[in-house]
Amino acid sequence: MARILIAEDDRISQKLAVRIVEELGHTALVSPHGKHAYETLMNNDVDMLLTDIMMPEMDGQQLIKTLRGDQKFADLPIVIMSAVVGINDISNLLKLGATLFLAKPLNREELQSYISRCLAGKACS
Repeated sequence: MARILIAEDDRISQKLAVRIVEELGHTALVSPHGKHAYETLMNNDVDMLLTDIMMPEMDGQQLIKTLRGDQKFADLPIVIMSAVVGINDISNLLKLGATLFLAKPLNREELQSYISRCLAGKACS
């Protein structure tokens, strides 16, 4: 069983992501914004991060930059969940170090597939 951190300020998306993670038998940790997510990651063993981009205090882009700048998080799978980005934004997020991109509204099967592949250490693409 893995511990998956969900950094999401929208309650509906948050609840849906938690439900999908728990249906797979994993433990869901929830952060309302990037700064809280970073603090949670620093103080807990987390196997994977699901993060929104548009969040208060520290957005998903800054969170990815901060995490990828720390060797401790070099191999942490990071999946972006967002509705408001274009193809160039997705490309830039992947270059910053995001592992995968998932469009909102969340698709249950797609998210389950991403989680399973990333946790199995297979190519998360």
